[in-house]
Amino acid sequence: MNKDNGFPRDGADGDGDESADALSADALSADALLEATADALLEEELRQAAAVFDPVPDFLRQLALEAYALHDLDARIAELTFDSLVDALPVRGVTDAPRMLTFRAGALTVDVEVTGEGLIGQVLPPGSARIEVLGGPGAARPVLVDTLGRFISDDPPSGPFALRLRTGTEVIVTEWLRA
Repeated sequence: MNKDNGFPRDGADGDGDESADALSADALSADALLEATADALLEEELRQAAAVFDPVPDFLRQLALEAYALHDLDARIAELTFDSLVDALPVRGVTDAPRMLTFRAGALTVDVEVTGEGLIGQVLPPGSARIEVLGGPGAARPVLVDTLGRFISDDPPSGPFALRLRTGTEVIVTEWLRA
């Protein structure tokens, strides 16, 4: 039925056959996909042209990196209160024990286990939080946190790393450590 006047559309008998609508919806999604692909290709061509004809000077790129480093200037630093490499007694017979870390910032505690497979941890007290694993000049890797404050990262840190926690009211950054 035509929603505008209550009468059946041309070629429609009004019995609920929506195959023409489904075909037109598929055509619209295909057109939208083609348009998005064309836009992405054009954007990449423009990016390459700008890199050739008007490159960003090295000093400006360095200045941007330094300015970005200050974006968490008001973040609280979570102090390392336990490191199993320093504080724990070695266990005889265990050759590849995971590294256990505890960070504390006020009432917030973050426990992290660092293994060759990644990171496993928990934020206490549990609550909504977003965690990012920082690792040098590369992009931060987001990690999902469940309702109990638990998180897992399947990507083991290589080199120095830190964690950035965003709670509802504040940003907390751990000390940088080598994995």
